[in-house]
Amino acid sequence: MSTSLIYHAFGVHGYQYVRTFYKKGKIFFVVQTHPSQIRCPECDSRRVIRKGAQTRHLKTLPIGKKQVVLVTIIQRIRCLECQCVKQVKLGLADPKKSYTLAFARYVLELLRFSTIQDVAHHLGVSWDTVKEIQKKYLIKHFSKPKLTNLTHIAVDEISIGKRHKYITLVLDLKSGAVVFIGDGKGADSLKPFWNKLKRSKAAITAVAIDMSPAYIQAVRSNLSGARIVFDHFHVIKYFNDKLSDLRRQLYHDTKDKMQSQALKGLRWILLKNPENLDEEKNEKEQLEKALQMNKPLATAYYLKEDLRQLWKQENKKMASSHLRAWIVKARASGITMLIKFAKTLAAHRTGILAYYDYPISTGPLEGTNNKIKTMQRQSYGFRDKEFFKLKILAIHQSRYALIG
Repeated sequence: MSTSLIYHAFGVHGYQYVRTFYKKGKIFFVVQTHPSQIRCPECDSRRVIRKGAQTRHLKTLPIGKKQVVLVTIIQRIRCLECQCVKQVKLGLADPKKSYTLAFARYVLELLRFSTIQDVAHHLGVSWDTVKEIQKKYLIKHFSKPKLTNLTHIAVDEISIGKRHKYITLVLDLKSGAVVFIGDGKGADSLKPFWNKLKRSKAAITAVAIDMSPAYIQAVRSNLSGARIVFDHFHVIKYFNDKLSDLRRQLYHDTKDKMQSQALKGLRWILLKNPENLDEEKNEKEQLEKALQMNKPLATAYYLKEDLRQLWKQENKKMASSHLRAWIVKARASGITMLIKFAKTLAAHRTGILAYYDYPISTGPLEGTNNKIKTMQRQSYGFRDKEFFKLKILAIHQSRYALIG
C-alpha cells in the first residue's frame, strides 16, 4: 500500500499512508495529515506549533465486499500568527460525519439504480445514513427550483395515498421538472407558488389546467397575461364520466331484459377508444349490439368519438367550426347529459381552442404521477414529508427500467 494508491483509489488528498490492519472482517487504513497540509485553518499560515492529534474513523469506499475504514490522525496546532488553537482542516470528510466525501458520492451513484434499503445493506450502513446522504444532496440541488425562465406550465393535483390525501404540482413543460409542490388541492394550495413567482418575475405565457373553477380563478387572478389552455385529456375524461353515468341511468331505467343484459358490464368497453377494443374478447361486437339496442347511448358514444377529433384539426379555424358543430349536435340530441355538456364546452370554448395557439397539456404531469407512484411502491411510502417532496422535485432525473 502507498500514499499514491490511497489518493487514486479512495480520493484521500492531503494525507499520507501509515499502515494497514484488519479487524472483524474490515480493512483499516491508517493515514495522517501530510506535513504540507499542516497550516492554520483560519489564516492559512504555515507558522504553527503542533499541539497533539486526534484520531477519527471514517467509512470509505469498499474493496469488493470488504468494508474499508480510514483511521485518520488529524493534527492539532497553535498558530503563531493569529494565535488560534484548532485542528487542521479535515478535507476528506465533513467535520461531523462518519464517512468520507468519496463514500457519499458512491452512495449517490448506487442510488441511481437501487433503493435506499439495498444500498444500505450492500455497504453495511444504516438506512438513515444512506437517506441522510441523499437528502443532503437533494436539498443542495433541488430545494429551491428556479422559476425565472418559466414560460409554459401545467397545474394539476394528484392523490398520494389513502384517505384522499392530495398534493398540487406545478410542472415546467419545457424541462419536465416539478417546480412547486403544494399541500392539498384547489386554489389555496397554490398561494405560496404565486408569491414565489412574483419575486422571480417570470413571464408565464400559457398555463395548462383542467376545467376546475378554482384553478381558472387562481390563474386569472395571478397571471392576467397568461393564456389558459384546458387540457384535452381532462375534457375527454370528463365526458367519459358523464357517459358512464348515462349508461348506469339507462341500465336502471330499462325494463327490457335484453337491453339490461347488453348494458351490463359495458362500462369499460364504452370508455375505450375504438382502436383499443379487444377482438379476442368480442368487445367490438358487444359494443355494437348494445348501441343498436339503445339510441341515446349510441348518440352519446358517437359524439364522444366526434369530440376526440376536435384536437386533430389542421388549424384553429377548422377546430372552432368543429366545436361549434358538435355543440349544435349535442343540443339537438334531446339528451340531458349532452345538452349540459354542450353548455360546459361553450362556456370554456376559448380555453379549449387555445390549444391551437399553445399545444400544451397536463399529459406530462400524468407521466410524473406514474413515476411518483413507482417511487412510492419501491419505498413502501414516506414518513419524512420533506424528503418525499425533495424526491418529487428531483424525479424528472429518475429513470425506471425493467431488467430481464
